[in-house]
Amino acid sequence: MSTKRITMAQALVRFLGAQYVQRDGVDHAFFAGVIGIFGHGIVAGLGQALQENPGGLRYYLPRNEQAAVHTAVAFAKASNRLRTMACTSSIGPGATNMITAAAGATINRLPVLLLPGDVFASRRPAPVLQQLEWAQSQDLSVNDCFRPVSRYWDRITRPEQLVPALMEAMRVLTSPADTGAVTLALPQDVQAEAYDYPESFFGRRVWMVPRTRPDTGALRLAATVLRSATQPLIIAGGGVLYSEATESLRRFAEATGIPVAETQAGKGSLPFDHPQAVGAIGVTGTSAANLLARDADVVLVVGSRLSDFTTASKTAFGHPSVRFVTINVAEPDACKHAAVPLVGDARATLDELATGVAGYTTSVAFRARVTALKADWEREVDRIYHLNHGPLISQGEVVGILNEFVEPSDIVVGAAGSLPGDLHKLWRTREPGGYHMEYGYSCMGYEIAGGLGVKMAQPDRRVYVMLGDGSYLMMAQEIVTAVQEGLAITILLLDNHGFASIGGLSDSVGCGGFGTEYRYRTASGHLDGQPIAVDYVASAAALGAHALSARNRAEILDALRQARASDTVTVIVIPVDRHQRVGGYESWWDVAVAEVSEMPLVQAARTQYDIMRTKERPFLT
Repeated sequence: MSTKRITMAQALVRFLGAQYVQRDGVDHAFFAGVIGIFGHGIVAGLGQALQENPGGLRYYLPRNEQAAVHTAVAFAKASNRLRTMACTSSIGPGATNMITAAAGATINRLPVLLLPGDVFASRRPAPVLQQLEWAQSQDLSVNDCFRPVSRYWDRITRPEQLVPALMEAMRVLTSPADTGAVTLALPQDVQAEAYDYPESFFGRRVWMVPRTRPDTGALRLAATVLRSATQPLIIAGGGVLYSEATESLRRFAEATGIPVAETQAGKGSLPFDHPQAVGAIGVTGTSAANLLARDADVVLVVGSRLSDFTTASKTAFGHPSVRFVTINVAEPDACKHAAVPLVGDARATLDELATGVAGYTTSVAFRARVTALKADWEREVDRIYHLNHGPLISQGEVVGILNEFVEPSDIVVGAAGSLPGDLHKLWRTREPGGYHMEYGYSCMGYEIAGGLGVKMAQPDRRVYVMLGDGSYLMMAQEIVTAVQEGLAITILLLDNHGFASIGGLSDSVGCGGFGTEYRYRTASGHLDGQPIAVDYVASAAALGAHALSARNRAEILDALRQARASDTVTVIVIPVDRHQRVGGYESWWDVAVAEVSEMPLVQAARTQYDIMRTKERPFLT
């Protein structure tokens, strides 16, 4: 057997550059590059290997390790999970900075490879700089914090362990059902150790991404259940997009007459103007989707894990004998809500299920109701788009201005605060992938870093990032990375002087927005003084962006035109009225309210909370 004597880090780089995935007969290089910050514990190992012989791996320099993982995860999402990046860091705070974004990757079922440096495996110089000492054992470092947020975790304490660890890592990363964050902790001494690796380990390797098929008996039962439905509803989740099943979904919906509602991850499964597209469902849903969900007797769920936002905390489905049929590659998700589980790829399963229900169609009266509800909702969107609120413009109007300005292929990116709710309801998506929202973890700070990843994955599409001032202040520094890489993204920064989303939630539970506004502390000791004025235009300009301020429709449109003509990052700062909210439609979210309080508003909120809790269905989960 031919071997090659190289360091463990050099072997790692060579292996990553030779990994491909294949679906439907098309190959893709799986790793598009390595993104990370070199510190001690990684620079002399993996850093040296990337410098000496990077192969096909491009190195990207971010400004924060958490942001680096967000960028890689957004890249994977925008690539329908067929490509990703590896992220690396030093052994201490650089490593733990990645944990938040790692959790987001695993929760959202998106592949990313994390390569944090680790302390010496030999323990000779221990304790080293940034090493956590734990009295009960020496076999532990801060990298053990990655265990609960990783789909696979390993520590490479000998160079030969790299071979089986990487094979298992790739199995997980390329698995539609098991994917998420994969962490390989790399002790700094082992990275630099040489080993005689088999040459075959570095050959081109193609990992098949299968289109698994469901059990035939389950298919027959699912078809029988669907055929019995008089008021059915389809919920399209992220699995529709990841499996590239949008055409299969369209054919299925048109053949059966079943309306289609969308989760955050599934938005764009149908174009907004398709006759059976009823928009967002759940807490951030449309009136059309939520009214249809309330009355649905059979719900076909495609590629969703049915979080509380989708089910409106299990209050969305009011039919006394509602039944679920669920298509999902992950068995636990397919079985939720006592569903008939179709464990399989969304596209393949929809096509097979279509054969099983051939000839079935909903009634003329039901289709007419869908049409009427959809028309009502589109009128509501138009109203919000052109509210003419003043003196400060409303957030809903800004969403409308941007939506009416962009091209069908353009992409909007968001993550946290009140914007995901407004965008989910209001954004009129025209093409798959045109709506990119991180809402499984709803992580503030994802937006700009995520926008970079989306632009890297889709360089020919314009990318618009929408975020509030709260998210901007948490992680604005990746503007520098975008400038460095020449990525012309447009960032709409909505200034509402604090955390507007949580401010609204605080009001709803009787707490009056406590701790959610950026205000000076007064003599009373409270943060209830004048709003703190932050010059976001100057901030963005200092980071290298072309920065503009816009306060009304005309100024926003002018700024968007300038951004479209620019070849660099543009930041448009827009003051908005934090109190002019879009609100909810036929939905509720379970947020526990204090059972005992001396505050009258809290007492009133608790009374309403107790009423709403009685509407939660005790689904078998």
